[in-house]
Amino acid sequence: MLTLITGAVQDRSARGIAAAVSRLITSGRLPAGARLPTVRVVASGLGVSPTTVSEAWRNLILAGAIQTRGRSGTFVSGPLPPRARLRYAQLSSARMNLPRDLSTGVPDPLLLPDLSQALRRIGDGRWAGSYLDVPVLPELESLLREQWPYPPERLTVVDGAMDALDRVAGAALRYGDHVLVENPAFPPLLDLLQAVGATVIGVEMDSAGLVPDALQQAIRDYRAVALFLQPRAHNPTGTSMDAARAALLANVLLEAPHLLVVEDDHAGDIATAPVVSLGRYLPERTVRVASFAKSHGPDLRLAAVGGPAHVLTALADRRLLGPGWSSRLLQGVLLDLLTDPGAVARVATARTTYAERRGLLLKALHARGVTATAADGINLWMAVPDQQNAMVALAAHGVAAAPGAPFCVTPLDGDHLRITVGLVADGYDDLADVLAAATFPTTRGSGRRGLAHPPGWR
Repeated sequence: MLTLITGAVQDRSARGIAAAVSRLITSGRLPAGARLPTVRVVASGLGVSPTTVSEAWRNLILAGAIQTRGRSGTFVSGPLPPRARLRYAQLSSARMNLPRDLSTGVPDPLLLPDLSQALRRIGDGRWAGSYLDVPVLPELESLLREQWPYPPERLTVVDGAMDALDRVAGAALRYGDHVLVENPAFPPLLDLLQAVGATVIGVEMDSAGLVPDALQQAIRDYRAVALFLQPRAHNPTGTSMDAARAALLANVLLEAPHLLVVEDDHAGDIATAPVVSLGRYLPERTVRVASFAKSHGPDLRLAAVGGPAHVLTALADRRLLGPGWSSRLLQGVLLDLLTDPGAVARVATARTTYAERRGLLLKALHARGVTATAADGINLWMAVPDQQNAMVALAAHGVAAAPGAPFCVTPLDGDHLRITVGLVADGYDDLADVLAAATFPTTRGSGRRGLAHPPGWR
């Protein structure tokens, strides 16, 4: 075992050791369940300090590739964490098919634009194309560029926001890289970063987004290679970054010219806040993802990605080895929806309706002394004394909510639940009574917080 590890290590830094061991695990040469030599034995074999090996082991543990079992030693757990440990996968077994599921984070289907007319208009097959056509419909690319908040060097279309984030991570990140994210953050993004072996650092937020001083400190403490953030309708808090905050953050980021900014504008046209992007100040290193799932339909599976050519070219070239392009038929549907006056009006109505729903439930909760935020988007972030007890109390009334723990990179000051307020069309006072009852203080002791989140949804 020791000979196998030392023979695989070419770079004897902590990152190089972790990468070499990760490759051995991925290839199966270090099988799941294998016990690793002690830190001191590996350090002696490589001629490095135990501190260097400890850091490598720590990165592998964070990536879920190895696990410690106390005095029994350290063992290979596999290249990816078991499904049960993924943040987004837990809630599927905990939702109990309750009558009112407000845990999902999905848009109201009744507020999505009708696709039937768009399908009729593009149903003559003119979008079918061939293997040799350009990946993005030229008319769609022109429209997207007109609406982009800064001039992107290159723009493409992929299969949804998470596909975009996955491909950007694959193009820009390497094993052991430090990555900055908002705290709290979107659980599948945290799972994705863990899966690629990144070391994730959470940055504090306030009502206007990332706190500039906290970002500056993180930049100085870690040589991070990327910052992932949600500029509008932050999931789960609903926070939107304003222009003043964007300018402050851009100034802070001047200290880290090597750092790539990745913006996930997942709410799109249902967000009430105006489009704000750090790309206005840092276009040469800002990648923006614009999703159409919330506004035009999750099953369209489309998101636009725009930014510096060196990132987008690497992304597009790698994609040629897989799907190649996103369906031009679906791109044609999206183009029609973005230009048809009826569809545009429908999305505008949805945006107004979601704002009304947020406002009505927030008003009812605040009247009952409940601390909650829902400034934008379709989610509400509610403080509770104890996550598990609150979920049990809601379940007794047939209501499911998403626990806050999976969203947290590091623990916040208190527990929270995420409520999909976009699905609440009536009965605000009755629901507020139920939610407020779940915030009554109880004896803590409900055990370890689960890493729960509805599978596959934002």
